Amino acid sequence: MEIKVEKLSQEDLKKRGVYSWPIWQKEVSKFDWHYDSIEECLFLEGEVTVEDNTGKSVSFGKGDFVTFPQGLSCAWIVKKPVKKHYNFK
Repeated sequence: MEIKVEKLSQEDLKKRGVYSWPIWQKEVSKFDWHYDSIEECLFLEGEVTVEDNTGKSVSFGKGDFVTFPQGLSCAWIVKKPVKKHYNFK
């Protein structure tokens, strides 16, 4: 299960309707999470490292479009407060 991190153009973000998605915010923290469905999100602010249960980690932040796969269990390490648009498929 791989976390996909991309830089999308403003045109692509608008086509996907990203700016109409809800916004989620989180303070600096660490927590466990499990994805029951695919999540796509655009980071407006923040810096995060996500570590899966195999020890593999991925870091991302402001401007990144991130896709989390269904079935992923991981730990979120929020290094700078997060603000993101998100959508579950």
